[in-house]
Amino acid sequence: MGRRQFCASVAAWAASSRGAVGRAAEQPPYRYIVASALYGMAALDEILPEVRRCGAEFIDIWPRPHGNQREQVDAMGADAFAEQLQRHNVKLGALSQYPRGPFRLKPDMQLARRLGGPAAVVVTGGRGPPDLTGSDLKAAVMQFAERLKPHIAEAEETQTIVAIENHSHNLMSSPDACLWLVERLDSPHLGIAVAPHHLPQDAHNIARFITQLGEKVAFFYAQQHGRGSDRKMPKHEELEQMPGRGPLDFAPIMSALCASGYRGFVEIFTHPVPRGVPILETPARITAEVNRARRYLDACVQRASQPGSSYPSPTGPPKREP
Repeated sequence: MGRRQFCASVAAWAASSRGAVGRAAEQPPYRYIVASALYGMAALDEILPEVRRCGAEFIDIWPRPHGNQREQVDAMGADAFAEQLQRHNVKLGALSQYPRGPFRLKPDMQLARRLGGPAAVVVTGGRGPPDLTGSDLKAAVMQFAERLKPHIAEAEETQTIVAIENHSHNLMSSPDACLWLVERLDSPHLGIAVAPHHLPQDAHNIARFITQLGEKVAFFYAQQHGRGSDRKMPKHEELEQMPGRGPLDFAPIMSALCASGYRGFVEIFTHPVPRGVPILETPARITAEVNRARRYLDACVQRASQPGSSYPSPTGPPKREP
């Protein structure tokens, strides 16, 4: 079944049949992926055994300052890392690579292609002036799209996907900017890494954004905004960024992902302060927290499928700037 056909079918079932949506809720189409940065600067041999314990088979490798696992891979070499992946029955699904930016990703694309195979994702941010609006923002996005073209051609050559995150304090921070980019540069090798953490904390508007992006959602961060992401706070408050701890209701968001036929990665994530430390004291405690959040997200999908549910959120795109 083609992606567009799948999307249309799920939407129809959601409107007409609890049974079909219930089956989708039991077996969500998305795949969980574990961020190496959750474990701080731990060695890959310590992190990789935790991936399967988190209910996942894929890992996302992060560089400094959030982790140092990308640097570990460079130090040991791709062959040694491949052996580690095989030994722990884990696959490379993504490389988060913000320091390089969108115009220097070829080494990561090549590594993702070699070890992750087709459709491995390289996540990064945009480039351009922040805090623009209206026609100024659209013009800057068009310029960014032109600069990005040869790099998306590299992604096509390596059969990888570049996912641009809607990161705050960045040209690509707003839904409008993301939508304009994928409209201007329509390629199966370019998509958006949707990060609710960097959006206004309105679950229905985030769901509408996902719905409008449709198949252009290339990665999803299951993280909400929290004050503990940028200042030192008690651990229980810092962890309010995690799904099911803070106030953001992920049910309409996860429902929108499922209704759009999203089959990509869902990464449960939080930012510790300072960056580069593990989010909890031991790998076992980190894994337990990821599993708590995973159970919450799966319960959100089931809740959204119940009769009388208002999810997915009301139809219609988010408000667009002219």
